[in-house]
Amino acid sequence: MVERIGQRFGGYSLVRLLGQGNFADVYLGEDSSRQQLAAIKVLRAELADQDVKQFLAQAESISRLDHPHIVCVLAYGVENNEPFLVMYHAPHGTLRQRHARGTRLPITTIVSYVKQIAEALQYMHDQGLIHRDVKPHNMLLGADYEVMLSDFGIAVMAQRMGYHIQKVQEFEGTILYTAPEQVRGRPRIASDQYALGVVVYEWLCGSWPFQGTIEEIASQHTLAHPPSLCERLPTISPAVEQVVFKALAKEPDERFESVQEFAKALERASRLEQPGYRIQQRTPHDFSPLPLSFLPMKTPSAEETALPQVAQLTYAGHTDRIESVAWSPDGQRIASSSLDETV
Repeated sequence: MVERIGQRFGGYSLVRLLGQGNFADVYLGEDSSRQQLAAIKVLRAELADQDVKQFLAQAESISRLDHPHIVCVLAYGVENNEPFLVMYHAPHGTLRQRHARGTRLPITTIVSYVKQIAEALQYMHDQGLIHRDVKPHNMLLGADYEVMLSDFGIAVMAQRMGYHIQKVQEFEGTILYTAPEQVRGRPRIASDQYALGVVVYEWLCGSWPFQGTIEEIASQHTLAHPPSLCERLPTISPAVEQVVFKALAKEPDERFESVQEFAKALERASRLEQPGYRIQQRTPHDFSPLPLSFLPMKTPSAEETALPQVAQLTYAGHTDRIESVAWSPDGQRIASSSLDETV
């Protein structure tokens, strides 16, 4: 590893190493004249002359992203033939640092995180942009503990400049969250939703849906169904599992229409898990039955009375499509969530 402490990039002096990603080293930088701190991301690639313009153009597109849940780029450039980005310093680290591997999170915490991440991703997707590397390592906590997405486009930028992964360890953190179509080299906007679905799966049960070598994990993403969340942890609601598995569909077109729809569906499903939540029950007084004289009457045959009697009940109340249904543990109540955002 190149020793850079004390070097200056974009007017900032590198104070200490904050972390290392697949393609870059991240330092805490200090501008003593303005008493300002920033995160300096130095890409591990030396640019040939023809690559400089390409890097600057890509960095310019990233710097134009302006969203409260996206880490902003303050400056960029090339120093000593090394490309760098000066970014907002998130003082509370990443969600990976805050929640170590194997940690299970409450559904309310997960929903809060996902809403913020989905807002950032939707902002990018509406501009036709794909993140390509959604994972807890790239989710930072700002000054007020708001979640901020980072590292947008870094992988693409590095690969276009000719940087190639040299160590298996540099890719293993990314492949765990990679969508099937991205494994095949054809990422789509829905690929980010899949990656976020893997993150939610991990937060719910404390482990990834697929594990093994890089080759084994890649194969499982494309061919295998993820293990049931409810079987791994019986306290997880079937409605929540259904939402997560839709985001993890192998075909992009079978996932939610947008990443924000995924976030909304997860929030609706999570309400079914809240203690004390009750589904509204209707009493006989809520209905207006027809007078008895209007009902057709006939005497049932002996064969009909011998058969089990099944009553078909129709429940009303939703104004949009039903998205998920779940029974209560005692089998006495049924709950449904709808696109009208009611349960």
